[in-house]
Parts: sequence; structure tokens; C-alpha cells
Amino acid sequence: MAKATARHILVETEKECLSLIDQIKSGDDFGKLAKSYSKCPSGASGGDLGEFGPGMMVPEFDKVVFKEEVGTPHGPVKTDFGYHIVEVTSRS
Repeated sequence: MAKATARHILVETEKECLSLIDQIKSGDDFGKLAKSYSKCPSGASGGDLGEFGPGMMVPEFDKVVFKEEVGTPHGPVKTDFGYHIVEVTSRS
């Protein structure tokens, strides 16, 4: 079965999400931004979500984590929780 690791930043608005993506693309540290801005408890660990398989996260996450490029910030990814920036850190 496929497995992946990822990290994310959860914010309330699409505007904030897009601003953070721009900061990451400009060289700001993803983990530091997660600690400062993420509304998810995982923000304390730089947004790290650990390892998981398909179906273990919400469908919107699966679409990104198991199909998009590794090592690139993707978003905004809208879920019932808010807006996410998702970075796949590994996939096998």
C-alpha cells in the first residue's frame, strides 16, 4: 500500500494561505511559518503530520499527497477545517 509523509499549515482564510505560499516560495522556512501561523496542533512540530496511507486523511489531502509533486508547497487546499498549504515530504 502507498505511504506518504507530509506537513501542512492550516489557516482560516484563502488570502492568508496565499500570502504564506508566497513567503515559502520566496525562501521562508515552512516549519517556522507553521509554528507561527498554523491553527492545527501539528503546527508546534512544524506542521509534521507523520506517515499515513490513502484514506487516512480527508479526501482533499489525498488528492494532493498521493498525486502532486514531492517537496513543493501546494494550496490553497480547502477542507472543512479551513485552508491548508500541504507539502509532501516523501512518498512510496
